[in-house]
Amino acid sequence: MPLLKEVSRNYGKLDLHINGKWVKPKTGKYFEATNPATGKVIAQAPVAGPEDVEKAIVAAHAAFGKWRNVPFRDRAKLIFNLRDTFMKHHEELARILVQDHGCTIEDGRGTISRCIENIESAGSSMYSFYKGEHVEQLANGIDCYLIHEPVGVFLIITPGNIPMHAWSSFVPYALACGCTVIVKPSRQCPVAADAMSKMVDEAGFPPGVVNLLHMGPERELNRVILSDPRVQGVGLIGSTRVSKELFEICGQYGKRSSLNGNGKNTIVIMPDANLDQSVNYILRGCFGMSGQRCLGSDNVVVLGDNKLYKTLKDKLIAASKAMKMGYGLDESVELGPMTTPGGREQVIGFVESGLKSGAKLLLDGRKAKVKGYEEGYFLGPNIFENVTPDMHIAKEEAFGPLCNLLRMDSLDETIGFINSTNYGHSACIVTESGKSARKFIRECEVGNVGVNAGIPQPYAFFGLGSKKDSFFGNSKSRMDSVKMFLDEKTVTLRWV
Repeated sequence: MPLLKEVSRNYGKLDLHINGKWVKPKTGKYFEATNPATGKVIAQAPVAGPEDVEKAIVAAHAAFGKWRNVPFRDRAKLIFNLRDTFMKHHEELARILVQDHGCTIEDGRGTISRCIENIESAGSSMYSFYKGEHVEQLANGIDCYLIHEPVGVFLIITPGNIPMHAWSSFVPYALACGCTVIVKPSRQCPVAADAMSKMVDEAGFPPGVVNLLHMGPERELNRVILSDPRVQGVGLIGSTRVSKELFEICGQYGKRSSLNGNGKNTIVIMPDANLDQSVNYILRGCFGMSGQRCLGSDNVVVLGDNKLYKTLKDKLIAASKAMKMGYGLDESVELGPMTTPGGREQVIGFVESGLKSGAKLLLDGRKAKVKGYEEGYFLGPNIFENVTPDMHIAKEEAFGPLCNLLRMDSLDETIGFINSTNYGHSACIVTESGKSARKFIRECEVGNVGVNAGIPQPYAFFGLGSKKDSFFGNSKSRMDSVKMFLDEKTVTLRWV
């Protein structure tokens, strides 16, 4: 199938976006961004330094004083302008994401649709958190009411695996609440971050409301930003390691936070499951977006006899081998490259760890090559069996196209295994039994549960649940983030 046209073969030198202007970094430094499918450079991204950080904080703080006072309906109009802008550029944004991230065009288009849903959720819900609460004649001559007020400037840190979706999980809600933001994107996908800021510009937001700072690999500037009294908190979708670091900083300086880390997610196949559907769920959950989804899974627990297990295993191997790998701008491609060479090497390390632990590798994707894309960061599907709960590969997130097949005797044992990890992000069950599903929902210590699904993706107006070491802070992302961006004020009036 012919490739869809790239938005640009090379995006050149990108700029920082501060106070409504595209500016060069004061450091004079840049880093290269590559297309994961080709390995070729597609942009040079700027590296912000302390001077750039100060300018962004000044801009965001000054803009907050004005933005919070923009009338409700005018602010809502801009939120929906942003929605219309994303709709207008839907295909362009999806193709940029394919080039910058490595996902398939199907996943790219799905991502932009999820972004639009977040923007719609933020805009449509503004009335609910601005109406407040009012009690008249609480006592003789006394009325009392509750109002919500925007908090201020927030740092938003987005990851390389879902750069656009993570942006939309915080930024539209912050803007709807009357806050301003400084966005610090992952170095893995700078072109995607650049495109998002261009959408904000086109939608007509005032200068300084959304600022963009590309940075180097060091994290010292996170502390610089969060220690500043003009900045009120941080929203992150990323790793547990960084979440813990930021949570400590927020505790030290009294800042608000929504910090979403790693998971170790599981799909459970019950004896009554439809096996063809189960294979589709596993392909999507373990290999979709090259295994780099937050809600994707590494572990697949199979309950049932040997015949059922063998049937499922054979179907899974056959379907995995049939997945077409390649550049995501080919609409027939089902599996794109890893986003970075480092991510690819990490997954290879997991496979080698599994082999050393005694797991049996049924399908080896380490040496996968795609004709015409020999420099791409490709990995084929990797499937293990004879995996035991004590193995490293069963306890930590590979973040790549890896599937660990585990055998267990009961649902109780399986739930105990899921709950034994340090993480609590998601778990799915495939079953026709309402009793089993209900037990699974109630007893799994995770924030997102799927029943007859491979990815338990909640709609935008639900917060993304996570527990244990998968989350730190005072509010989840998406709709729940308004708890972070708004504060409460009560007013007691006596006129009699």
